[in-house]
Amino acid sequence: MGILGNMNDLSNISYRKEKLKQLLRVVMQYEKEITAALYLDFKKSEFEAVVTETSYVVSELQNTIANLRKWARPKKVFPSLLNFPSSDYILSEPYGKVLIIAPWNYPYQLALCPLIAAVSAGNKVVLKPSELTHNTSKIIAKIVSEVFDTEEVTVVEGDAAVAKELLSQRWDFIFFTGSVPVGKIVAQAAAVHLTPVTLELGGKNPCIIDYDCPIQLTARRIIWGKFLNAGQTCIAPDYLLVHATIKLKLVEALKTEITKAYGENPEISPDYPRIVNEKNWSRLVQMLDNEVILAGGSHSKSDFYLAPTLLDEPSIESRVMADEIFGPILPIISYENDSEIKAIFSRYEKPLSLYVFSNRTKWAKKIMATYSFGGGCINDTIIHFSNNRMPFGGVGHSGMGAYHGKLSFDAFSHQKSIVKKANWLDLPLRYAPYKNKVTVLKKLLNWL
Repeated sequence: MGILGNMNDLSNISYRKEKLKQLLRVVMQYEKEITAALYLDFKKSEFEAVVTETSYVVSELQNTIANLRKWARPKKVFPSLLNFPSSDYILSEPYGKVLIIAPWNYPYQLALCPLIAAVSAGNKVVLKPSELTHNTSKIIAKIVSEVFDTEEVTVVEGDAAVAKELLSQRWDFIFFTGSVPVGKIVAQAAAVHLTPVTLELGGKNPCIIDYDCPIQLTARRIIWGKFLNAGQTCIAPDYLLVHATIKLKLVEALKTEITKAYGENPEISPDYPRIVNEKNWSRLVQMLDNEVILAGGSHSKSDFYLAPTLLDEPSIESRVMADEIFGPILPIISYENDSEIKAIFSRYEKPLSLYVFSNRTKWAKKIMATYSFGGGCINDTIIHFSNNRMPFGGVGHSGMGAYHGKLSFDAFSHQKSIVKKANWLDLPLRYAPYKNKVTVLKKLLNWL
Protein backbone atom coordinates (compact mmCIF):
# COMPACT_ATOMS: atom_id res chain seq x y z
CA MET A 1 0.00 0.00 0.00
CA GLY A 2 1.56 3.30 -1.11
CA ILE A 3 0.49 4.99 2.10
CA LEU A 4 3.30 3.22 3.93
CA GLY A 5 6.03 5.18 2.14
CA ASN A 6 8.24 8.03 3.41
CA MET A 7 6.91 11.35 4.70
CA ASN A 8 6.23 13.93 2.00
CA ASP A 9 5.19 17.59 1.79
CA LEU A 10 2.55 17.20 4.50
CA SER A 11 5.44 17.91 6.88
CA ASN A 12 5.27 21.50 5.55
CA ILE A 13 2.73 23.74 7.31
CA SER A 14 2.02 25.85 4.22
CA TYR A 15 1.39 22.72 2.15
CA ARG A 16 -1.00 21.31 4.76
CA LYS A 17 -2.89 24.58 4.88
CA GLU A 18 -3.20 24.67 1.10
CA LYS A 19 -4.51 21.10 1.07
CA LEU A 20 -7.12 21.98 3.68
CA LYS A 21 -8.20 24.99 1.63
CA GLN A 22 -8.61 22.71 -1.38
CA LEU A 23 -10.61 20.30 0.75
CA LEU A 24 -12.87 23.15 1.89
CA ARG A 25 -13.58 24.15 -1.71
CA VAL A 26 -14.38 20.58 -2.72
CA VAL A 27 -16.65 19.72 0.22
CA MET A 28 -18.65 22.89 -0.38
CA GLN A 29 -18.90 21.96 -4.05
CA TYR A 30 -20.29 18.51 -3.16
CA GLU A 31 -22.71 19.52 -0.38
CA LYS A 32 -25.82 18.66 -2.40
CA GLU A 33 -24.40 15.26 -3.36
CA ILE A 34 -23.53 14.55 0.27
CA THR A 35 -27.00 15.41 1.58
CA ALA A 36 -28.54 13.29 -1.20
CA ALA A 37 -26.29 10.36 -0.29
CA LEU A 38 -27.24 10.62 3.37
CA TYR A 39 -30.91 10.50 2.40
CA LEU A 40 -30.33 7.44 0.24
CA ASP A 41 -28.47 5.69 3.06
CA PHE A 42 -31.11 6.16 5.77
CA LYS A 43 -33.47 8.99 4.84
CA LYS A 44 -31.67 11.67 6.80
CA SER A 45 -33.41 14.98 6.05
CA GLU A 46 -31.51 17.81 4.42
CA PHE A 47 -31.88 19.91 7.58
CA GLU A 48 -30.33 17.24 9.80
CA ALA A 49 -27.65 16.55 7.19
CA VAL A 50 -26.65 20.21 7.11
CA VAL A 51 -26.83 20.77 10.89
CA THR A 52 -25.06 17.60 11.99
CA GLU A 53 -22.82 16.78 9.05
CA THR A 54 -21.93 19.21 6.25
CA SER A 55 -21.96 22.51 8.14
CA TYR A 56 -19.99 20.97 10.98
CA VAL A 57 -17.28 19.79 8.58
CA VAL A 58 -17.09 23.23 6.93
CA SER A 59 -16.85 24.92 10.32
CA GLU A 60 -14.09 22.54 11.44
CA LEU A 61 -12.15 23.19 8.24
CA GLN A 62 -12.48 26.96 8.52
CA ASN A 63 -11.38 26.92 12.15
CA THR A 64 -8.41 24.67 11.42
CA ILE A 65 -7.25 26.71 8.43
CA ALA A 66 -7.47 29.95 10.44
CA ASN A 67 -5.54 28.60 13.43
CA LEU A 68 -3.17 25.98 12.02
CA ARG A 69 0.01 28.08 12.13
CA LYS A 70 -0.68 29.08 15.73
CA TRP A 71 -1.40 25.50 16.79
CA ALA A 72 1.73 24.16 15.07
CA ARG A 73 4.05 26.85 16.40
CA PRO A 74 6.68 25.67 18.94
CA LYS A 75 5.38 26.44 22.41
CA LYS A 76 7.84 28.01 24.80
CA VAL A 77 7.60 26.88 28.40
CA PHE A 78 9.22 28.25 31.54
CA PRO A 79 12.53 26.41 31.99
CA SER A 80 13.49 24.51 35.10
CA LEU A 81 15.98 26.37 37.29
CA LEU A 82 17.83 23.09 37.69
CA ASN A 83 18.72 23.38 33.99
CA PHE A 84 19.79 27.02 34.15
CA PRO A 85 20.64 28.47 31.71
CA SER A 86 18.34 26.97 29.08
CA SER A 87 15.33 27.65 26.85
CA ASP A 88 12.61 24.98 26.82
CA TYR A 89 9.91 24.39 24.24
CA ILE A 90 7.46 21.81 22.91
CA LEU A 91 7.26 20.75 19.27
CA SER A 92 4.12 19.21 17.78
CA GLU A 93 5.16 16.54 15.33
CA PRO A 94 2.96 14.16 13.30
CA TYR A 95 2.67 10.58 14.46
CA GLY A 96 3.25 9.40 10.90
CA LYS A 97 0.95 6.75 9.39
CA VAL A 98 -2.58 7.07 10.76
CA LEU A 99 -5.61 4.78 10.43
CA ILE A 100 -9.07 6.32 10.84
CA ILE A 101 -12.08 4.00 11.08
CA ALA A 102 -15.36 5.91 10.81
CA PRO A 103 -18.89 4.86 11.87
CA TRP A 104 -22.17 4.77 9.97
CA ASN A 105 -24.41 6.95 12.16
CA TYR A 106 -22.82 10.27 11.15
CA PRO A 107 -20.83 8.82 8.29
CA TYR A 108 -19.68 12.07 6.73
CA GLN A 109 -18.88 14.24 9.74
CA LEU A 110 -17.20 11.48 11.77
CA ALA A 111 -15.01 10.55 8.81
CA LEU A 112 -14.04 14.03 7.63
CA CYS A 113 -13.40 15.73 10.97
CA PRO A 114 -10.74 13.25 12.15
CA LEU A 115 -9.26 13.37 8.63
CA ILE A 116 -9.00 17.17 8.84
CA ALA A 117 -7.24 16.88 12.19
CA ALA A 118 -4.84 14.19 10.97
CA VAL A 119 -3.85 16.17 7.88
CA SER A 120 -3.51 19.41 9.84
CA ALA A 121 -1.01 17.68 12.11
CA GLY A 122 0.97 16.44 9.10
CA ASN A 123 0.09 12.74 9.09
CA LYS A 124 -0.46 10.36 6.20
CA VAL A 125 -3.91 8.81 6.45
CA VAL A 126 -5.81 5.70 5.52
CA LEU A 127 -9.51 6.37 6.01
CA LYS A 128 -11.94 3.47 6.30
CA PRO A 129 -15.54 4.78 6.01
CA SER A 130 -18.51 2.63 6.95
CA GLU A 131 -19.74 0.05 4.47
CA LEU A 132 -23.28 0.40 5.87
CA THR A 133 -23.64 3.87 4.36
CA HIS A 134 -22.12 3.09 1.00
CA ASN A 135 -23.58 6.07 -0.85
CA THR A 136 -21.92 8.50 1.55
CA SER A 137 -18.69 6.48 1.52
CA LYS A 138 -18.47 6.79 -2.26
CA ILE A 139 -18.80 10.58 -2.08
CA ILE A 140 -16.11 10.69 0.61
CA ALA A 141 -13.78 8.64 -1.60
CA LYS A 142 -14.49 10.98 -4.52
CA ILE A 143 -13.78 14.10 -2.44
CA VAL A 144 -10.52 12.71 -1.09
CA SER A 145 -9.31 11.62 -4.52
CA GLU A 146 -9.85 15.13 -5.89
CA VAL A 147 -7.79 16.76 -3.13
CA PHE A 148 -5.06 14.38 -2.02
CA ASP A 149 -2.47 12.16 -3.65
CA THR A 150 -2.79 8.51 -2.66
CA GLU A 151 0.56 8.87 -0.85
CA GLU A 152 -1.11 11.45 1.41
CA VAL A 153 -4.64 10.15 2.02
CA THR A 154 -6.20 6.91 0.85
CA VAL A 155 -9.83 5.88 1.30
CA VAL A 156 -10.29 2.12 1.68
CA GLU A 157 -13.88 0.94 1.33
CA GLY A 158 -15.05 -2.46 2.51
CA ASP A 159 -16.62 -4.51 5.27
CA ALA A 160 -15.38 -5.85 8.61
CA ALA A 161 -12.90 -8.14 6.86
CA VAL A 162 -11.22 -5.10 5.29
CA ALA A 163 -11.12 -3.37 8.68
CA LYS A 164 -9.55 -6.50 10.19
CA GLU A 165 -6.89 -6.53 7.47
CA LEU A 166 -6.11 -2.88 8.08
CA LEU A 167 -5.84 -3.43 11.82
CA SER A 168 -3.36 -6.26 11.25
CA GLN A 169 -0.87 -3.72 9.84
CA ARG A 170 1.38 -1.50 11.91
CA TRP A 171 0.27 2.10 12.37
CA ASP A 172 1.67 5.04 14.27
CA PHE A 173 -1.79 6.10 15.49
CA ILE A 174 -5.35 4.76 15.24
CA PHE A 175 -8.54 6.79 15.58
CA PHE A 176 -11.73 4.76 15.92
CA THR A 177 -15.36 5.81 16.36
CA GLY A 178 -17.93 3.09 16.98
CA SER A 179 -19.24 0.56 19.46
CA VAL A 180 -17.60 -0.64 22.66
CA PRO A 181 -17.19 -4.28 21.47
CA VAL A 182 -15.41 -3.20 18.27
CA GLY A 183 -13.43 -0.63 20.25
CA LYS A 184 -12.00 -3.47 22.32
CA ILE A 185 -10.94 -5.26 19.12
CA VAL A 186 -9.22 -2.09 17.89
CA ALA A 187 -7.45 -1.63 21.22
CA GLN A 188 -6.22 -5.24 21.16
CA ALA A 189 -4.88 -4.84 17.62
CA ALA A 190 -3.14 -1.59 18.55
CA ALA A 191 -1.57 -3.18 21.63
CA VAL A 192 0.40 -5.62 19.47
CA HIS A 193 2.57 -2.73 18.28
CA LEU A 194 2.00 -0.42 21.28
CA THR A 195 0.18 1.93 18.92
CA PRO A 196 -1.55 4.89 20.60
CA VAL A 197 -5.29 5.08 20.01
CA THR A 198 -8.22 7.40 20.38
CA LEU A 199 -11.45 5.49 20.92
CA GLU A 200 -14.72 7.38 20.60
CA LEU A 201 -17.29 4.86 21.80
CA GLY A 202 -20.65 5.21 23.53
CA GLY A 203 -22.61 4.10 26.54
CA LYS A 204 -25.95 4.06 28.27
CA ASN A 205 -26.42 7.81 28.72
CA PRO A 206 -28.77 8.76 31.59
CA CYS A 207 -31.06 11.76 31.46
CA ILE A 208 -32.18 12.81 34.95
CA ILE A 209 -35.28 14.98 35.32
CA ASP A 210 -35.77 16.73 38.67
CA TYR A 211 -39.20 17.55 40.12
CA ASP A 212 -38.38 21.24 39.69
CA CYS A 213 -38.04 21.87 35.97
CA PRO A 214 -40.01 23.50 33.09
CA ILE A 215 -41.79 20.35 31.93
CA GLN A 216 -42.78 21.31 28.39
CA LEU A 217 -39.40 22.83 27.51
CA THR A 218 -37.66 19.85 29.08
CA ALA A 219 -39.76 17.48 26.97
CA ARG A 220 -39.05 19.42 23.78
CA ARG A 221 -35.29 19.32 24.31
CA ILE A 222 -35.31 15.64 25.22
CA ILE A 223 -37.36 14.68 22.16
CA TRP A 224 -35.03 16.65 19.90
CA GLY A 225 -31.88 15.09 21.36
CA LYS A 226 -33.23 11.56 21.55
CA PHE A 227 -34.88 11.25 18.14
CA LEU A 228 -32.34 13.25 16.13
CA ASN A 229 -31.00 10.80 13.55
CA ALA A 230 -33.68 8.36 14.79
CA GLY A 231 -31.79 7.92 18.04
CA GLN A 232 -28.70 6.64 16.26
CA THR A 233 -26.43 9.04 18.13
CA CYS A 234 -23.74 8.01 20.60
CA ILE A 235 -24.55 10.95 22.90
CA ALA A 236 -28.35 10.66 22.72
CA PRO A 237 -30.21 10.21 26.01
CA ASP A 238 -30.51 6.45 26.44
CA TYR A 239 -33.05 6.39 29.27
CA LEU A 240 -34.91 8.85 31.48
CA LEU A 241 -34.82 8.91 35.26
CA VAL A 242 -37.84 11.04 36.14
CA HIS A 243 -38.87 12.16 39.60
CA ALA A 244 -42.05 10.24 40.41
CA THR A 245 -44.04 13.38 41.25
CA ILE A 246 -43.84 14.75 37.68
CA LYS A 247 -43.67 11.54 35.65
CA LEU A 248 -47.24 11.61 34.33
CA LYS A 249 -47.00 15.26 33.28
CA LEU A 250 -43.66 14.68 31.59
CA VAL A 251 -44.95 11.64 29.67
CA GLU A 252 -47.85 13.69 28.27
CA ALA A 253 -45.46 16.49 27.36
CA LEU A 254 -43.14 14.02 25.60
CA LYS A 255 -46.05 12.65 23.57
CA THR A 256 -47.08 16.17 22.59
CA GLU A 257 -43.57 17.05 21.47
CA ILE A 258 -43.24 13.89 19.37
CA THR A 259 -46.42 14.86 17.52
CA LYS A 260 -45.23 18.46 17.09
CA ALA A 261 -41.94 17.27 15.64
CA TYR A 262 -43.05 14.42 13.41
CA GLY A 263 -46.84 14.62 13.09
CA GLU A 264 -49.47 12.03 13.94
CA ASN A 265 -47.71 9.49 11.70
CA PRO A 266 -43.90 9.87 11.85
CA GLU A 267 -43.57 7.27 9.09
CA ILE A 268 -44.60 9.86 6.52
CA SER A 269 -42.66 12.72 8.10
CA PRO A 270 -39.90 14.06 5.82
CA ASP A 271 -37.88 14.82 8.94
CA TYR A 272 -37.71 11.37 10.50
CA PRO A 273 -34.83 9.08 9.42
CA ARG A 274 -34.74 5.29 9.20
CA ILE A 275 -32.67 2.64 10.92
CA VAL A 276 -29.52 2.00 8.96
CA ASN A 277 -30.06 -1.69 8.09
CA GLU A 278 -32.11 -4.80 8.83
CA LYS A 279 -29.75 -6.12 11.50
CA ASN A 280 -30.02 -2.98 13.62
CA TRP A 281 -33.74 -2.66 12.95
CA SER A 282 -34.38 -6.25 14.12
CA ARG A 283 -32.26 -5.70 17.23
CA LEU A 284 -34.33 -2.65 18.16
CA VAL A 285 -37.72 -4.22 17.42
CA GLN A 286 -36.87 -7.15 19.68
CA MET A 287 -36.32 -4.71 22.54
CA LEU A 288 -40.05 -3.93 22.47
CA ASP A 289 -41.08 -7.48 23.33
CA ASN A 290 -43.05 -7.68 26.59
CA GLU A 291 -42.62 -3.97 27.31
CA VAL A 292 -45.30 -1.40 28.17
CA ILE A 293 -45.41 1.04 25.27
CA LEU A 294 -46.60 4.56 26.14
CA ALA A 295 -46.21 5.96 22.63
CA GLY A 296 -45.02 4.72 19.25
CA GLY A 297 -43.92 1.13 18.83
CA SER A 298 -45.07 0.78 15.22
CA HIS A 299 -42.49 -0.47 12.74
CA SER A 300 -42.07 -1.56 9.15
CA LYS A 301 -39.39 -3.87 7.80
CA SER A 302 -39.80 -2.65 4.23
CA ASP A 303 -37.78 0.51 4.88
CA PHE A 304 -36.50 -0.21 8.42
CA TYR A 305 -38.90 2.22 10.05
CA LEU A 306 -39.33 2.31 13.81
CA ALA A 307 -41.53 5.01 15.32
CA PRO A 308 -40.36 7.27 18.16
CA THR A 309 -41.19 5.04 21.11
CA LEU A 310 -41.63 5.63 24.84
CA LEU A 311 -41.47 2.68 27.24
CA ASP A 312 -42.91 2.64 30.75
CA GLU A 313 -40.78 1.34 33.65
CA PRO A 314 -38.86 -1.45 31.91
CA SER A 315 -37.08 -3.85 34.24
CA ILE A 316 -33.40 -3.12 34.81
CA GLU A 317 -32.86 -6.74 33.76
CA SER A 318 -34.71 -6.31 30.47
CA ARG A 319 -33.11 -6.37 27.03
CA VAL A 320 -33.74 -2.67 26.46
CA MET A 321 -31.86 -1.78 29.67
CA ALA A 322 -28.97 -4.18 29.15
CA ASP A 323 -26.86 -2.16 26.73
CA GLU A 324 -26.83 1.08 24.75
CA ILE A 325 -30.07 1.27 22.73
CA PHE A 326 -28.80 3.33 19.80
CA GLY A 327 -32.23 3.82 18.29
CA PRO A 328 -35.58 5.62 18.75
CA ILE A 329 -36.63 3.86 21.96
CA LEU A 330 -36.76 5.85 25.19
CA PRO A 331 -37.32 3.99 28.48
CA ILE A 332 -38.84 6.08 31.28
CA ILE A 333 -38.03 5.07 34.86
CA SER A 334 -39.23 6.92 37.94
CA TYR A 335 -37.19 7.66 41.06
CA GLU A 336 -37.92 9.26 44.40
CA ASN A 337 -34.50 10.13 45.84
CA ASP A 338 -30.84 10.50 44.93
CA SER A 339 -29.93 7.08 46.26
CA GLU A 340 -32.18 5.47 43.63
CA ILE A 341 -30.37 7.47 40.92
CA LYS A 342 -27.05 6.19 42.25
CA ALA A 343 -28.28 2.59 42.35
CA ILE A 344 -29.26 2.66 38.67
CA PHE A 345 -26.27 4.66 37.48
CA SER A 346 -23.82 2.32 39.22
CA ARG A 347 -25.13 -0.71 37.31
CA TYR A 348 -23.52 0.52 34.11
CA GLU A 349 -20.09 1.46 32.84
CA LYS A 350 -19.22 5.16 32.68
CA PRO A 351 -21.37 6.69 29.91
CA LEU A 352 -20.32 9.03 27.16
CA SER A 353 -22.87 11.65 28.25
CA LEU A 354 -25.10 12.61 31.15
CA TYR A 355 -27.99 15.08 31.13
CA VAL A 356 -29.78 16.79 34.02
CA PHE A 357 -32.90 18.94 33.85
CA SER A 358 -33.55 21.05 36.92
CA ASN A 359 -34.16 24.60 38.12
CA ARG A 360 -32.16 23.70 41.22
CA THR A 361 -28.73 24.71 39.97
CA LYS A 362 -26.86 23.57 43.06
CA TRP A 363 -28.43 20.10 42.89
CA ALA A 364 -27.80 19.81 39.16
CA LYS A 365 -24.13 20.75 39.58
CA LYS A 366 -23.84 18.22 42.40
CA ILE A 367 -25.11 15.47 40.09
CA MET A 368 -22.59 16.52 37.44
CA ALA A 369 -19.75 16.47 39.96
CA THR A 370 -20.77 13.16 41.56
CA TYR A 371 -20.69 10.88 38.53
CA SER A 372 -18.01 10.13 35.95
CA PHE A 373 -18.94 10.49 32.26
CA GLY A 374 -17.51 11.94 29.06
CA GLY A 375 -19.47 15.20 28.89
CA GLY A 376 -22.99 16.49 29.19
CA CYS A 377 -25.48 19.30 29.70
CA ILE A 378 -27.65 20.85 32.34
CA ASN A 379 -31.11 21.66 30.92
CA ASP A 380 -30.41 20.44 27.39
CA THR A 381 -29.10 17.48 25.42
CA ILE A 382 -26.31 16.87 22.89
CA ILE A 383 -25.31 20.54 22.44
CA HIS A 384 -22.00 20.19 24.31
CA PHE A 385 -20.73 18.44 21.16
CA SER A 386 -21.00 21.67 19.17
CA ASN A 387 -18.46 23.73 21.12
CA ASN A 388 -15.05 23.10 19.55
CA ARG A 389 -13.35 24.82 22.46
CA MET A 390 -14.30 21.91 24.74
CA PRO A 391 -12.90 18.37 24.53
CA PHE A 392 -15.20 15.66 23.25
CA GLY A 393 -14.46 12.13 24.36
CA GLY A 394 -15.36 9.34 26.71
CA VAL A 395 -13.97 7.83 29.88
CA GLY A 396 -13.63 4.17 30.78
CA HIS A 397 -15.79 2.02 28.50
CA SER A 398 -17.16 5.09 26.70
CA GLY A 399 -13.78 5.83 25.19
CA MET A 400 -10.30 7.22 25.61
CA GLY A 401 -8.80 10.41 24.28
CA ALA A 402 -10.63 13.55 23.16
CA TYR A 403 -10.79 15.85 20.17
CA HIS A 404 -12.48 18.94 18.60
CA GLY A 405 -10.87 22.22 17.60
CA LYS A 406 -7.26 22.57 18.71
CA LEU A 407 -7.61 19.35 20.70
CA SER A 408 -8.09 17.53 17.38
CA PHE A 409 -4.73 18.83 16.17
CA ASP A 410 -3.18 17.81 19.50
CA ALA A 411 -4.75 14.35 19.35
CA PHE A 412 -2.95 13.57 16.09
CA SER A 413 0.35 15.11 17.22
CA HIS A 414 3.16 13.88 19.41
CA GLN A 415 4.20 16.61 21.84
CA LYS A 416 7.99 16.54 21.78
CA SER A 417 9.84 18.28 24.63
CA ILE A 418 13.12 20.06 23.82
CA VAL A 419 15.64 21.72 26.15
CA LYS A 420 18.25 23.99 24.54
CA LYS A 421 21.07 24.35 27.02
CA ALA A 422 23.33 27.39 26.87
CA ASN A 423 27.12 27.00 26.81
CA TRP A 424 28.15 30.21 28.52
CA LEU A 425 27.72 28.70 32.01
CA ASP A 426 28.20 25.13 33.20
CA LEU A 427 27.63 24.59 36.92
CA PRO A 428 29.89 21.79 38.26
CA LEU A 429 27.47 20.57 40.96
CA ARG A 430 25.91 17.77 38.89
CA TYR A 431 29.17 16.19 37.85
CA ALA A 432 31.07 13.45 39.71
CA PRO A 433 32.88 13.24 42.01
CA TYR A 434 30.01 13.96 44.41
CA LYS A 435 32.00 14.19 47.63
CA ASN A 436 30.75 17.05 49.87
CA LYS A 437 27.99 17.96 47.37
CA VAL A 438 24.92 16.28 48.97
CA THR A 439 24.35 19.01 51.57
CA VAL A 440 24.60 21.73 48.95
CA LEU A 441 22.26 19.77 46.65
CA LYS A 442 19.61 19.39 49.37
CA LYS A 443 19.74 23.08 50.21
CA LEU A 444 19.39 23.97 46.53
CA LEU A 445 16.43 21.61 46.02
CA ASN A 446 14.68 22.97 49.14
CA TRP A 447 15.21 26.50 47.89
CA LEU A 448 13.74 25.65 44.49
